[in-house]
Amino acid sequence: MSLPPGALLYALAGVWISVIGLRGVLAEEEWFRRIVSANVMGSGVFLLLVALARRAPDGPPDPVPHGMILTGLVVAVSATALMLALLGFLHDQQDGEDDT
Repeated sequence: MSLPPGALLYALAGVWISVIGLRGVLAEEEWFRRIVSANVMGSGVFLLLVALARRAPDGPPDPVPHGMILTGLVVAVSATALMLALLGFLHDQQDGEDDT
């Protein structure tokens, strides 16, 4: 499968952004930074899928990866909201224990 020159650059950038996000997920100790790193990693995967969404070198892009990316964005926003809500609840619980 041959990629247009611009698509190869975008694919490599997507891989690099994903690696940076994975490093943050695995290395950071604060949960908020891990959540942000998971979002960065997801953005890199979305960029990689957009770069690889070609049927033929001169043909139109494949709509299936684009549909997967739209679905993934909705899931990522929902999962981020849930993780931040749980983190806030956990933070409030820890603050309540310190007062007693």
